[in-house]
Amino acid sequence: MEIFKYNLKTKNEKIIILEFDLTKNLEPSDLKNIELPDPVKEGFSSKLIIISGRGPIWLYGFMIHYFHPCKAIGIYDPRLDGAVIIETHSNEYDTGEVIKI
Repeated sequence: MEIFKYNLKTKNEKIIILEFDLTKNLEPSDLKNIELPDPVKEGFSSKLIIISGRGPIWLYGFMIHYFHPCKAIGIYDPRLDGAVIIETHSNEYDTGEVIKI
């Protein structure tokens, strides 16, 4: 049974949104079985990736590290109706900036 499902959405030419769902409680040992799209091979390493979904903080840490090659990483916060930039390799985005979705 697949425990981690995701959907990639192109918001525009600069932003990709990865929405994920967990089909059961995730265990730390499950991290080694999670398959994510390779940002370089899939051609979106030059974009901002926004991660959205409910999961443990260590899952977010895993995904942030995995998507490090991207131009910037944002985490969606529904209270802000936007994504907070938490990592960037570009002066196009600032850490702490909120990108409205």
